[in-house]
Amino acid sequence: METFINLNIDTHSMATKTITVTEEAYRTLATMKQKNESFSQTILRVGKRRPLSDFYGILKGDAGERLEKAVKERRKESNKLHQKKMQTIIERLESKK
Repeated sequence: METFINLNIDTHSMATKTITVTEEAYRTLATMKQKNESFSQTILRVGKRRPLSDFYGILKGDAGERLEKAVKERRKESNKLHQKKMQTIIERLESKK
């Protein structure tokens, strides 16, 4: 059985919202929380979208090239599967005419 914890989240306008999270979610958030940081600040920091440029140079050696190759191969496989699915749908629709 899951148990839930209520958190009061302060916004910049000093208004608050209460959210309910599982204990597991609370523990996860608590591990992300830095010393002297509120839960609201943690949520804002973790939830903030970062520009891709922030990650430039994070991979060492040829790891970036290998990752890029793997992503391109996966996209190619995914596109092939998508095309097959679409072709099947088209054939089924045409057969019902």
